[in-house]
Amino acid sequence: MSPIRTQWTRLIRFVAAETAQVHIGEPVDPKLDVGLAIHQRKPVQAYEIVGSALDPAAQVTKNVLTVKELLAPLSREEVGLVRCLGLNYADHAAEANLPKPAYPVLFYKPITSLIGPEVPVTIPKHVQPVNKHLPDYEVELTIVIGKAAKNVSEADALDYVLAYTAGNDISFRYHQMAVSQWNFSKGFDNTTPIGPCLVAAHTIPDPQKVPLKTVVNGKTVQDGTTADQIFNVRQTIAFLSQGTTLLPGSIIMTGTPKGVGFVKKPPVYLKNGDDMNVWVGGGIGTLFNPVVEERGNEKAKL
Repeated sequence: MSPIRTQWTRLIRFVAAETAQVHIGEPVDPKLDVGLAIHQRKPVQAYEIVGSALDPAAQVTKNVLTVKELLAPLSREEVGLVRCLGLNYADHAAEANLPKPAYPVLFYKPITSLIGPEVPVTIPKHVQPVNKHLPDYEVELTIVIGKAAKNVSEADALDYVLAYTAGNDISFRYHQMAVSQWNFSKGFDNTTPIGPCLVAAHTIPDPQKVPLKTVVNGKTVQDGTTADQIFNVRQTIAFLSQGTTLLPGSIIMTGTPKGVGFVKKPPVYLKNGDDMNVWVGGGIGTLFNPVVEERGNEKAKL
């Protein structure tokens, strides 16, 4: 099995100023942190890509479009399924005073939890007040599967990766710690940002050398590296594909490093009005999302 080789290096999904339609494209500036530029309201242009984000043969054209609104790099329908690992960093397990797991700890998120850059993370009414429910941030390197993977060996695992992006696994600790299954506490609508772009797997040959951090209200609260993962990307894909087909477009959030809020004394938790961003290296960039506490029936656009 040969690695996936896309025509693009970085891919964004956006509404274009010229057409008012959704497009995918490659940023014209190869070094631009697209999420940061959008947050600072700086102009971002992209070469239009013709085809699907999930098709390695999709072609980068010379047609330049201007980003009016940056969207999640994949739609909910393209993603289909969100797998996540818990307790996958040694330093995070230590700060939570929990033993390292013997096997990857898997949970799922519904696609209705996914949102894109700049979309508010919405804290639902039923997990308020926040000082009881302890909504928390978790920066994560996120894998995008590019071709159907089943019973994959560790040696071949990276050949099935289309790209990587950033994710923020917003977690509600009161419900998480009340039960052994985490799907409910980590799966609320409009609480899982991904983006700001996809970075082709072939440009990140070693996913265990990727730095990542979280900043809340201007303070860096997480600053780690994927080198500290307990189960690395190869091991994760090989394990999860045992007897199970990982479909193209599905994503795997690979866990978070130390620095989460609920273990601090006193606990730190997200609240209405917080300014939050996560950053992942390798060209992925910064994913900004404000925090709001639900008052009505807000809806977010992916």
